[in-house]
Amino acid sequence: MIEKKVKIVNTLGLHARPASLFAKTAEKFISDITVEKDGMEVDGKSILGLMMLVADKNSTLTIRASGPDEKEAVEALAKLVEEGFGED
Repeated sequence: MIEKKVKIVNTLGLHARPASLFAKTAEKFISDITVEKDGMEVDGKSILGLMMLVADKNSTLTIRASGPDEKEAVEALAKLVEEGFGED
């Protein structure tokens, strides 16, 4: 298992569009992916689960992946968050 902590940098946080983008990116990987915020852990491939985290700007997420492509999955998802999901 690999994990990485990332900070939400986009102004609106993990709202519907970024949650959808995150889940769609996560679905490209075989590994099991989870995301944790403040002790609440959800499936990284679930848009609704991600939105339940209520992750505002400056929230810290822990992205975890376990499986054959875990390293690539965590790197891709962390980059997506760190780049603000393409938002301001």
